[in-house]
Amino acid sequence: MRTGTEGTVLSRAYTTVLRLRDRVRFAVGHAPARIAIGVFAMATLVFTVLLMLPVASVDATRTSLPDAFFTAVSAVTVTGLTTVNTGEHWSMFGQVVILVAIQTGALGVVTIALLLAMAVTRRLGVSGRVFAKENIGSGDVGRLLRVVVLTTFTIQAALAVFLVPAFIVAEGSFWQGLWHGGFYSISAFGNAGFTSHPDGLETFAGNPFVLTPIALGVFVGSFGFPVFLNLIRVRWTRRRWTLHTKLTLYTTVILLVLGAAAWAGFEWANPATVGGAPWWEKISNAFFASTMMRSGGFAIIDMESSTATTMLLSDALMFVGGGSASTAGGIKVTTLAVLILAIAAEAKGTRSTSVLGRRIPSSTLRLAISVVFLGATLVLVAAGLLTIVSEAPLDRILFEVISAFATCGLSVGISSEVGSFGKYVLSALMLTGRIGPIVLASALALRQRQEAFSFPEERPIIG
Repeated sequence: MRTGTEGTVLSRAYTTVLRLRDRVRFAVGHAPARIAIGVFAMATLVFTVLLMLPVASVDATRTSLPDAFFTAVSAVTVTGLTTVNTGEHWSMFGQVVILVAIQTGALGVVTIALLLAMAVTRRLGVSGRVFAKENIGSGDVGRLLRVVVLTTFTIQAALAVFLVPAFIVAEGSFWQGLWHGGFYSISAFGNAGFTSHPDGLETFAGNPFVLTPIALGVFVGSFGFPVFLNLIRVRWTRRRWTLHTKLTLYTTVILLVLGAAAWAGFEWANPATVGGAPWWEKISNAFFASTMMRSGGFAIIDMESSTATTMLLSDALMFVGGGSASTAGGIKVTTLAVLILAIAAEAKGTRSTSVLGRRIPSSTLRLAISVVFLGATLVLVAAGLLTIVSEAPLDRILFEVISAFATCGLSVGISSEVGSFGKYVLSALMLTGRIGPIVLASALALRQRQEAFSFPEERPIIG
């Protein structure tokens, strides 16, 4: 028989466990944004530990903590920046770990947080539903998540159908082709930019059967799940597209064409890149580069060989990124669209910002400004910190920093040159760039409230 003291201790322990369980359920159900941060942090730690195992490297030695942590963060945030050569340094086990991390990131911070919330609580609180609505769309959350997961794996499987045969032919081996085809299918749709070849995609620079599916995977992956859900729901009926879908698709296509035209113009005569290539190859390289500069991270030329103007163009496109709640990073194309529309409305002298028969609320404009300010501040702080530990020119540092914030993955080699401190700075920037805008948008959406009174209006002088 238990004594009275033992019974009291067990009772208190049981009560503590119940309280802890209730707090976890409350946090998961009512603060999914915080849970999303926790999930990404936990996943990063797990993948870091796995990558530090001797079996994860080709030479069976332990990878240093800064390099393992940086690689784990880059994979989970689907960035693609590396401090060691993926194809040379990591063993098959290490590359599989990286691929699982990419797949985790490809599902997205929103999906993971909501899946966890649904699994633990079976329902979502008010903040959870707002979080889902702001980042995925309105409707039954369970059904939305099923569509998101199914869409992800369907598109990746479709890419593999084209890439596996192409790599089997290129590699001359069925198993090598199967591995590389599957790897690039997940990496492309996830906009991750990781390559399983030591030389990256430069070996396949003239192979359209490899580059075209990868470019299409990156392009489609940058749309975002809200766009996929809307297209599926209305069965591609254009007149029923939401404003978000229209702005995302129209802005994405415009940036693709303008980016390709600008890249071709800046690099057309550059002998270090495509200056000596035929005109049709220059154009195809331009469209491939324009797709990758916004978040894909794959490259078939040496970025350091690009002109300074091209690097500046890349900075701008990387900072914009892709669609909201997509595998792409940046401030998002809808943010850019809203800001341009607001500037146009101000130039016209109209009171409201309208487009395509819809009026954009002022709260959305304030949110867009907040996201841009957050991104610019993060880039400024990180670039300043890296100038302390690196003697590289500011344009190279800025390129790498923007690539990290926008989870793009294009690199000029700074990541492997900045030492442990610089690697941790870039890692923090990748994590913040991946989840920061999402958490900020959800937090501001939850804080919106009706005001019972208003102050007298007075305009300060601007400009």
